[in-house]
Amino acid sequence: MVKAVVVLNSSEGVSGTVHFTQEGDGPTTVTGSVSGLKPGLHGFHVHALGDTTNGCMSTGPHFNPAGKLHGAPEDENRHAGDLGNITVGADGTACFTIVDKQIPLCGPNSIIGRAVIVHGDPDDLGKGGHELSLSTGNAGGRIACGIIGLQG
Repeated sequence: MVKAVVVLNSSEGVSGTVHFTQEGDGPTTVTGSVSGLKPGLHGFHVHALGDTTNGCMSTGPHFNPAGKLHGAPEDENRHAGDLGNITVGADGTACFTIVDKQIPLCGPNSIIGRAVIVHGDPDDLGKGGHELSLSTGNAGGRIACGIIGLQG
């Protein structure tokens, strides 16, 4: 079993920890808790670069090794890093579990060393008709981020 973790930080008071586990070549299970967000849906993505030298802005686009358009986690045509939305309750906290086949922790398309971003708005899953729908899901600003690292 391979395990990874990311600690999310923000200049806007958002914080959280997200754990990743993968057994063999099976899907990766993502479990996390993020607090300090406005209630509702927030886009949740793996971005291509593990670079936070300019905060969340230097993490590049969504992780997309297959060169596909943005989509929902269950779509065939989607970026590997498109993990949809997390749901934040009235208390400003989201606790979630996501199981995904396109974000391995080892191999050529490993997400280790890449960034996780929580966005300010809902991800329209590529179906919103906005000019940004097919690239970012029109999910708004990058309000929290961190770099995925291996966990012992």
